[in-house]
Amino acid sequence: EYWLACNEERAAQARFGAVMCCCGPCAMYRRSALLLLLDQYETQTFRGKPSDFGEDRHLTILMLKAGFQTEYVPDAIAATVVPDRLGPYLRQQLRWARSTFRDTWLGLRLLPGLDRYLTLDVIGQNLGPLLLALSSITALAQLAFTATVPWWTGLMIALMTMVRCSVAAFRARQLRFLGFSLHTLINIFLLLPVKAYALCTLSN
Repeated sequence: EYWLACNEERAAQARFGAVMCCCGPCAMYRRSALLLLLDQYETQTFRGKPSDFGEDRHLTILMLKAGFQTEYVPDAIAATVVPDRLGPYLRQQLRWARSTFRDTWLGLRLLPGLDRYLTLDVIGQNLGPLLLALSSITALAQLAFTATVPWWTGLMIALMTMVRCSVAAFRARQLRFLGFSLHTLINIFLLLPVKAYALCTLSN
């Protein structure tokens, strides 16, 4: 998941002029730029309330709004602590989902000044989960109300998953990336409900 986020998503964004979220443990900033934005960064609010989740994405948006560039460095070496149990993982994903929704809204005014690919990328990141949720709900409704198996929906989701994981396995030169296909099940049954909850509790 981390490899894909950095070496595909952020690498692609950098080719079009701006990384839209510099991950907290993997980011470095010029001191003068950070000091310029420190007051805004430390006093961020959302809907009138103090807010401190998604601080890395928020700081990236502030940097871009101030006219600074964000870059991806493929040969940088960084480490982070990741959740190794389900509870902490879901709490992390909840924070990330709230941050993505909130800072996408804050960053919309940036998009006209950026490359059109980045606009498409931001729209895709937010519409993708929605389309997957609609497909899953429609498939379950078909199964429940008509007692027929939604083969085409399942097949399309499986094919898209395999294409993505095969490309990653090829680029990373590691067959284990094919196992990331199982993440689609986690996405449908765990992360989509978390994202829906995040959308309903953005001010929490």
